[in-house]
Amino acid sequence: MPEAAAALREVVGWHGGWALAVVLAAIALAFAAPGAPWTTWIALVAGLAPAGIAAMLLKQDNAERRLLVLASWAAAAVLAGGLTGGIVGPLAVWCAAPLAVAAVLGGGRPLAAGASLSLGAFALVGLAQAVGWIAPVPPRAASFDLGLLGVSTTCVGLAAALVMLRRRLNQRNDAHGAVNADLHALLLRQPHLILVLDHAGRVSAAYGSPPPGVDPDRLFAGGLAALVDDDRRDDLASTLASAQQEGEGALHFQRAGGDGGWLDLELRRLDGSRLIGTLSDATAGRRREAVLETAKVDAEALNFGKSRFLANMSHELRTPLNAIMGFSDIMRQKIFGSLPGKYVEYADLIHDAGSHLLDLINDVLDMSKIEAARYELSLDRLDAREPVQAALRLMRLQADEVGIQLRGALPSQPLEADADGRALKQITLNLISNALKFTPRGGLVTVTLRASAGMLDLSVADSGVGISATDLQRLGRPFEQAGDVSQQAKGTGLGLSLVRAFAELHGGEMNIESQLGEGTAVTVRLPVLVVEPEEAPIKSEVPAPTPAEGAQVIAFPPQR
Repeated sequence: MPEAAAALREVVGWHGGWALAVVLAAIALAFAAPGAPWTTWIALVAGLAPAGIAAMLLKQDNAERRLLVLASWAAAAVLAGGLTGGIVGPLAVWCAAPLAVAAVLGGGRPLAAGASLSLGAFALVGLAQAVGWIAPVPPRAASFDLGLLGVSTTCVGLAAALVMLRRRLNQRNDAHGAVNADLHALLLRQPHLILVLDHAGRVSAAYGSPPPGVDPDRLFAGGLAALVDDDRRDDLASTLASAQQEGEGALHFQRAGGDGGWLDLELRRLDGSRLIGTLSDATAGRRREAVLETAKVDAEALNFGKSRFLANMSHELRTPLNAIMGFSDIMRQKIFGSLPGKYVEYADLIHDAGSHLLDLINDVLDMSKIEAARYELSLDRLDAREPVQAALRLMRLQADEVGIQLRGALPSQPLEADADGRALKQITLNLISNALKFTPRGGLVTVTLRASAGMLDLSVADSGVGISATDLQRLGRPFEQAGDVSQQAKGTGLGLSLVRAFAELHGGEMNIESQLGEGTAVTVRLPVLVVEPEEAPIKSEVPAPTPAEGAQVIAFPPQR
């Protein structure tokens, strides 16, 4: 931050000034007392060393480095004092240098550490003098210069440190004042009225824009009680008590006088017996909610109308298409005589295109009926294996054409279920169709049906390309597709959404597990079993592949 960089420059500058003063004093001493003992020069070097240490350590400023700088100043002060006569020597005053440096560094911890180190330095110098571990006081001329150096550097250093500390405090206070001013301006300009209250509802401060018809002066004079009629005073008291005891409270009330204006009051416990609350115009809020609710109802009505329109178009769309497919099939089979080869080819193309279009229309119409709440299940007691086997027979030829092995793994005993056989067959067809679309030639698609924990589990697993995590998040919603453009062109994106819808109509759910390059497994769980068989062994030439470890999973629980 700019403030931290400026403070660091001040610290380095202070050390530079100290070092310059020591160098100038050494030059003056060389001329004034050329015969000064060697201990004097070592003491000057000791006083110069912490400035260099600080310049190196404070290139990366942190609490540990600052403590090392203070410790180097304390060690230098002890050494300089011990080499120049101890407590009575001219440089004993340098023992106060750690405190001056701590003031330059700023903060509570450096000041405490600096004061402790200064006291410790004085104590060590005194102890060294007591046991005779100090050098004698320098000659008079050298002592005078050293004393002048020690007092001047320490006093000037302390004064400079105090000035810098005071300036930083002023800057910090100015910054806090600017922040407080901004917050105060925001409070005054925000759209609601924020109140600071006592436990009785008396107002001590108010910020913001009062709702229409609310007089702030009246609030300060009579508190919240001035806003409510007599018959709502108990409700207000209860709200205040709730805010005090439980930490929050709310009240929706009509402004006193019965002029039709409604207000919303929300309270929170602030500290002690004080409360903070917001007072807003409930009429405008209710009006906005009504507009949004109306828009929501209109949108739902339009969507419902669209779904009903498509559902009602079943006969009109299917009738001409069935005629097209029927006549093209007559031409393919040459019932009324042979046709030129080109016309037979065209008849095949018409029939194939009509079949694809009929499948598409059936999906759209089924989804429209479900969205319009007009799709009704035809529940019958049946063997759940039968619709699954029928779907396998229908899809086996398609699987052979694309070079994919299609295997079924079904129980050897009947699975009695109360279900819609057509929906169960459609679920199986859609899942197999999707698996074939995403499985390359030579792959494997396995359909597994079993009873598990009172549920009927239908699983279709493939060894295909898998589905990415991004596509997994979208699948299961109408018209959402995965894969590249060539794969998306093969369908409408309604297959999985229909599977999910049929499962939910039965009270079940659909789960998808997939990993890119490892394949996909889609499982539909339906609570439709009448009695779970005691033993239901599964016979299959090839076991169903299981999802790889770490596979991505997406679940669609039933929406009720």
